[in-house]
Amino acid sequence: MRTIGVVVNPIAGMGGRVGLKGTDERVAEARERGAEPRAPERASAALRALADAAGVTGDTDATSDARRADDAGTADDTEAGRTNGIVLLAYGGEMGEREAREAGFEPTVVGHPAETETTATDTRAAVRAFVERGVDLVLFVGGDGTATDVATTLDEAGSDAPMLGVPAGVKVYSSVFARTPRDAGRIAATFERTERREVNDIDEEAYRAGEVRAELKAVATVPVAEALQSGKQRTSGSVDTLAAGFAADVEAGVTYLFGPGGTVGAIERELGIEGSPLGVDVWRDGEVLVRDGSEAELLDALGERNVAVVSPIGGQGFVLGRGNQQLSPAVVRRCELAVVASPSKLVATGVLHVDTGEADLDAELRGWMEVRTGRHTRQLVKVE
Repeated sequence: MRTIGVVVNPIAGMGGRVGLKGTDERVAEARERGAEPRAPERASAALRALADAAGVTGDTDATSDARRADDAGTADDTEAGRTNGIVLLAYGGEMGEREAREAGFEPTVVGHPAETETTATDTRAAVRAFVERGVDLVLFVGGDGTATDVATTLDEAGSDAPMLGVPAGVKVYSSVFARTPRDAGRIAATFERTERREVNDIDEEAYRAGEVRAELKAVATVPVAEALQSGKQRTSGSVDTLAAGFAADVEAGVTYLFGPGGTVGAIERELGIEGSPLGVDVWRDGEVLVRDGSEAELLDALGERNVAVVSPIGGQGFVLGRGNQQLSPAVVRRCELAVVASPSKLVATGVLHVDTGEADLDAELRGWMEVRTGRHTRQLVKVE
């Protein structure tokens, strides 16, 4: 029998597609820009995978309010949340309960958000409630900020329970996340061993200004699995020749979307573009059409032929879905994808990954992808 506590940060990742590069203290602005919640659907995907792995066959429409446990802690409440070897605990409403029921579970609800707008305080309260009930795993949905809240609360409670992240934030640099939501669900159901991994977070205000200030926040216990992402790493090696080669090959009339990161930034500098180091810029025929654009702004600026230029995050291998959510499925489907990376980065990264938020598009992109590595050199790299 495995007891899993599920907590969802429903606002995680909302700032990504609208160009905010995070949602900390910016929820209202994200909504004003038209941001839609991203975390709930990713939580549902993870929990459906958990349900599949656990053999859950319940009819969610048949779940009655009478079975709901508002104040968990009794043996009867725990029994109500048990399904085929999984006892599922969840925080109330959109912080886990709703997504769990949609996936076919009848979770034990351990508490509810204090206000309509959820906060980190609610996340910490959920984790404390899970610890009190002796969970075997905390499955959380969010980004690095949520990971920090979970890890520090576990530490303060003196708990050695492992944690596992469903990636939903803009910044997902920590190595406590599964590669995709479905990977997280499968790992939660099947893991046998744990190991210690780093939780990192960055200063979002500095990040928006183009500077990455990463800080080690905690070291957490995490399931051992191949489908965990690595932490962000910096790699050495000049990208000057790569940048010069790419710049020499740009074509008239083509609209280029330059994603975030140092490698792509070197190409922009070669072209004389004063780009946004951590945003997405649109350039055509020597003119910057959009600087640090949102999804909507990118879509408006697209031309007849478009090329999205991206580079994998060192050590993780993600080319889409980490820090560049402005390059949404709607944008990517109208672009050719140009992946650039130095040979040293590829050696450190290994295979590539995509997590666009649209399963069909991810499937289309998987396989072998050509990566430009120098002035004239290219390499085929596996995308998983």
